[in-house]
Amino acid sequence: MKMLLACVLILASQAVIALGQPSSAGISADYRYRVTTVTADLDHPWSVAFLTEGGFLVTERSGTLLKISADGKTRTPITGVPPVAAGDQAGLLDVVLAPDFRTSRTIFLSYTASGAGGIGTEVARARLKGNGLTEVRTIFRALPKTGMHKHCGSRILFAPDGTLIVTLGEKTEMKEAQNRTNHLGKIVRINKDGSVPADNPFRKSFGYKPEIYTWGHRNVQGIILHPVTRQIWIHEHGPLGGDELNILKAGANYGWPVVTYGIDYSGAIISKKTTAPGIEPPILVWIPCIAPSGMTYYNGDRFPKWKGNLFIGSLVQTHLRRLVLEGNRVVRQEALLRELRERIRDVRAGPDGYLYVLTDNDNGRLLRIEPVQEQ
Repeated sequence: MKMLLACVLILASQAVIALGQPSSAGISADYRYRVTTVTADLDHPWSVAFLTEGGFLVTERSGTLLKISADGKTRTPITGVPPVAAGDQAGLLDVVLAPDFRTSRTIFLSYTASGAGGIGTEVARARLKGNGLTEVRTIFRALPKTGMHKHCGSRILFAPDGTLIVTLGEKTEMKEAQNRTNHLGKIVRINKDGSVPADNPFRKSFGYKPEIYTWGHRNVQGIILHPVTRQIWIHEHGPLGGDELNILKAGANYGWPVVTYGIDYSGAIISKKTTAPGIEPPILVWIPCIAPSGMTYYNGDRFPKWKGNLFIGSLVQTHLRRLVLEGNRVVRQEALLRELRERIRDVRAGPDGYLYVLTDNDNGRLLRIEPVQEQ
């Protein structure tokens, strides 16, 4: 294997930018676009969700859930968020709205919490009432908890059958990703109340955690439901090189660390294998790594030429990556937002047809990407 190029973290100073004003302009293969700052001065924002009445919910990794007005001028901390054990990569992570949010006002949060043995990823459900959460209940706890604040996952997705798919990391305990008696390095599937679906692949396997849906993952921070094929797509961080794009299959083993396209940060070989019997192969591998976080499938009308494309945030290469698909193959890739030189933590296709992006730093921003109309 040729030596893999190192992932380079690019740090850039952040300028103060007026809200609602274009912060930059860019050019893709298909469009000229402008980037508008909806709101700034966010503390390492991690996830954004769109409220049905307009506006946004945004998580900050330090533990704050913010309600932000549609124009970005007003933001209100939401009370009642579960206690969060924040630090390094750990903290308040994903936020998603229940499919019936308009009437139920139910949301789901993933976050890291303290407990016996250290910290671990948990999922809570709650109702959003005004500017507070009520009926807060933890419905899932990843076990065991460990002392590491890295590789926590975690994204949440509603599957077509109404179950929740929750992505987890292996907390740097790489060999545990192959151990189905715990949740480390797994993707789990639960019902909305936290119970285990009757058809989970290991529900009746003695000793295995019944919530496990897939296994052999390193750290999964992106998940989408393909609206046409109804397949669930994920991406996950490799070590030094070897980030992967995968399609989930119930009960499948995705290989970490038995197979990998990357090497350890020290330069040590983790595995000489990139394939093995019984291991689900990736759709795409990134070498060198892009450090993917957040993912969305674009199906809006503002950018017609981008319909059917995937968009993925890159932390280490500081861009938004566009993937052009033909069936289940990636036939072309394009890096957008390089001009910002900011880590991209999350990307979502908004109900208005624009793309929304969160930048990951202590002066993070919620950005809107709009096409520039030619005169």
